[in-house]
Amino acid sequence: MLTVSERNHDVLDSDIQGIDQTVAFGAGLRHHVRKYAAQAGAIRVLILTTPHQSDLGLELAETLGGSAAGIFSKAAMHTPTDITEEALQHLNEAGADAVLSAGGGSTIGLGKALALRAPLVQIALPTTYAGSECTPILGQTENGVKSTMSDPKLRPDVVLYDPELVTTLPVPMTVTSAINAMAHAVEALYAKDRTEATDALAVQGLKAFHEGLPAVLEDPSDLHAREETQKGAWACGTVLGQVGMALHHKLCHTLGGALNLPHAETHAIILPHATSYNWPAAQTELAPVAKMFGAEEPGEALWNFATSLGAPTSLQALGVAETDLDRVAALAAQNPYWNPRDITQDGIRALLQRAWDGTAPQP
Repeated sequence: MLTVSERNHDVLDSDIQGIDQTVAFGAGLRHHVRKYAAQAGAIRVLILTTPHQSDLGLELAETLGGSAAGIFSKAAMHTPTDITEEALQHLNEAGADAVLSAGGGSTIGLGKALALRAPLVQIALPTTYAGSECTPILGQTENGVKSTMSDPKLRPDVVLYDPELVTTLPVPMTVTSAINAMAHAVEALYAKDRTEATDALAVQGLKAFHEGLPAVLEDPSDLHAREETQKGAWACGTVLGQVGMALHHKLCHTLGGALNLPHAETHAIILPHATSYNWPAAQTELAPVAKMFGAEEPGEALWNFATSLGAPTSLQALGVAETDLDRVAALAAQNPYWNPRDITQDGIRALLQRAWDGTAPQP
């Protein structure tokens, strides 16, 4: 349920939604970031971006005025700890008590990593559909190994969704970022700790993308369609923070950490294969996916949807060598973790081969 705020900005009712964040949607919302920062108790705000989005950082610094404590534009994929330590030094030197993470999962991840190391107000201004802004989850990479942790203080305090910021998101990145978000919802449906409420949230998120993504691809500047997909990203990201994940996320983190692969593209390639792998053990749970996306088997349904949008389908195209697959399969099966279907190294190796070849998934 949404309540309407000033200037046609939709603000989620945190009591009804059961969330501990301020979450708002609306075109031009970035121009009101100073107000939201003040309401959250922030005094000096360090702006975080990637090098590619440094111009957005400059725009936000102008909007924040005297509240801006500087810009750090070195956020990187998989949140390398050496970048975090450099940012922490910058934060301390600037005397900042808050961060404004303007970007996708890489930038928001850096904000979380800083909040892990210092008491901070976190404000997230997402420019992709990754959903990291909704979760208390952080993945960090050190010496080529990505580890994941969860802590309530890692969830940003304020999340501002401005659809104007995603209208210029290139179509290929729109697609992979959206499928990355959808993966959270798909795995939530068979999570060990799922509830009726998380099931409803997952289906809500998947429906928003199923309906909204084709409209976005038809007209990337359609603000209504972009906002609807942002609401899908919120639902998918929020459910990620409420239940445990399984094979898909473990495999993507293993691939990303070991081979430094692009995060969203990896998720887009692996999701249909991981879904098919788990289908025999979670047919009832995954039935809504098969029905919504129009195929008997949900992995096939997601594969058809992804390919219709032009999503990447091959790990080989990302630069993965076939000789890497044995090592990744061994790493993914190394530490036991819950999954609806038993995880075997041979089974994961076969899954990875199909993902490397770019062929359709199989249960």
